[in-house]
Amino acid sequence: MSTVPAARVGDSVDAIDTPALVIDLDAMEANLAALSAFAGSRKLRLRPHAKMHKSGAIAALQMQAGAVGVCVQKVGEAEALADAGVSDIFISNEVIAPGKLARVAALAGRVRLAIAVDSALGIERLAAALQAAGATLDVFVEIDVGQGRCGVAPTAAGALAHQVVAHGLRFAGLQAYHGRAQHLRTLAEREAAIRHAVTAVRTAQASITSAGMQCPLVTGAGTGSFAFEAASGVYGELQCGSYLFMDRDYAENEIDTATGVPRFAHALFVKSQVMSRGAAHAVVDAGHKAHAIDSGLPGLWQRADLAYGNGGDEHGILTARTPGATLPALGETVWLVPGHCDPTVNLHAHFIAVRGGLAGGVVEAVWPIDARGRLT
Repeated sequence: MSTVPAARVGDSVDAIDTPALVIDLDAMEANLAALSAFAGSRKLRLRPHAKMHKSGAIAALQMQAGAVGVCVQKVGEAEALADAGVSDIFISNEVIAPGKLARVAALAGRVRLAIAVDSALGIERLAAALQAAGATLDVFVEIDVGQGRCGVAPTAAGALAHQVVAHGLRFAGLQAYHGRAQHLRTLAEREAAIRHAVTAVRTAQASITSAGMQCPLVTGAGTGSFAFEAASGVYGELQCGSYLFMDRDYAENEIDTATGVPRFAHALFVKSQVMSRGAAHAVVDAGHKAHAIDSGLPGLWQRADLAYGNGGDEHGILTARTPGATLPALGETVWLVPGHCDPTVNLHAHFIAVRGGLAGGVVEAVWPIDARGRLT
């Protein structure tokens, strides 16, 4: 992929080459302010997940708006964001390879760093790496709250927290994120999943107390479920990530704004244009190399009358969804809403940040995607 941005600061929206990853700054800033206000009004810490945007510039905006820092999933993401000036990072994932742990220890000497653990071996190797580097960091014990992925059983949290302290490390609390709950469509389904997660957290807290320790913080929650964690009385920090961009998949979740939960706007788009026309279809120049499809195909911004179909790596095929729908003309711009923002971002080298909307706006910034491709 070219490292040359698709536009320059001051260009009109029309001048952005396609396909390009475009941020509507007005919508993004509204989303940023809405979640910051929600967390602040409930006296909760906000630590957004930067694996979504992978950008030092965006992380800086989140911290300026009140976030205490950011989360990442990979050591490489943490390194890239630290290089970009981010000073407080939580690797909310397990790292077991000694080589990677040596990188973690080196990074702990540069920024305020935290990491998750869920095994005695992970603790032993982490302690050895930190001792060799003369560094320290915060350690969260991850518990399985229903995801069925990483994390120990809640009843084992106390024993693992004791091992953290016994190895001379700083026990900072519990990592309790329920990823599977994020895309349950109905409020009732997500509420039930987080009720289960809260029960697991309370069990883990009791296990820690029985081990003669205190649990300083419970961190977790995502864009699909944060209202329930916020209301639980046990979570002290929210890790929402996708709220900032709002992909097509998250937008399909049922929400209840009457309870004070903000409705987030779509702020991330793939600009494409029609490159070929048939009698009953139009072909755009943004295929799977321009957007991820793990959560389904993209939506079409303000064109509910059209459907986006699979055209392969380089193409998307538009057809009429409703009778009488007018297909876009050759050369016409079509804005796509990615199905899943995180892996879509990872396909691009730059964000083109636009002020003034998708129609008639102007490019205000071009941001590199600093942690793009950082998989280790």
